[in-house]
Amino acid sequence: MNKLQLTFSIILLSAGLNSKAQDLAKYEKGTFIKGKDSIGYRVLFPENFERTKKYPILFVLHGSGERGNDNQNQLTHGGSLFLKEEVRKQFPAIIVFPQCSSDSFWSNVDFKQDAAGNREFLFQEAGQPSKAMQALLGLIDNFVNKPYVNKNQVYAGGLSMGGMGTYELLRRKPQLFAAAFTICGGDNVANVQKYKNTPLWIFHGEQDHTVPVVLSTRIADRLRELGSPMKLTLYPYVDHNSWDSAFAEPELLPWLFSKRK
Repeated sequence: MNKLQLTFSIILLSAGLNSKAQDLAKYEKGTFIKGKDSIGYRVLFPENFERTKKYPILFVLHGSGERGNDNQNQLTHGGSLFLKEEVRKQFPAIIVFPQCSSDSFWSNVDFKQDAAGNREFLFQEAGQPSKAMQALLGLIDNFVNKPYVNKNQVYAGGLSMGGMGTYELLRRKPQLFAAAFTICGGDNVANVQKYKNTPLWIFHGEQDHTVPVVLSTRIADRLRELGSPMKLTLYPYVDHNSWDSAFAEPELLPWLFSKRK
């Protein structure tokens, strides 16, 4: 590659990155504060949004790598999906990406790690919500009470830490969500009883070395036993980044937004 070709390639790459940043700027920045609770979020409203109409709303929870207070990194995985023209036209919904602070975690889970580096996840069956979850619950209540939100079409989904947080949302608010999806997440199996009636689509990579696939399959097995309206999709050759495959599923959004309370 000569100097001219290299310069042209850098220009194209820069233009592509700037275009992506401009697109993500369509997500408006906000901060929810109530007492000691605060949480930053980004929200994408439907095109031609009208406050007199009622819209579905989806809360998307990011993984541990996107924690912080920049109110930006939470859009890394999934943010571009909801900006696609065909998605915005077919599913005019309010999309909310909250951001967990770096000193907290969506769900109440403890970790044990052995000498080989293998982690064991110890999910709680009850207990008080984490700082981030407490703020998230307030944020969700605040949005759901808006006059332009359809209370029969409230959805949640998340990946990795966000998948774990999604399970916790379902057990803490079992009557709220019309449907949900979890990607490479996990929960205490004892909690399944609390969200067995919520339509749920579970995704996981079978080669996941960060969050073992058994954390999803054992939940799916228990949900089946309880007659739950659940779906399970496993990716045989995928490691932890199963969100790439899940967000590329053509039926994910049609399935999700077809569900109503």
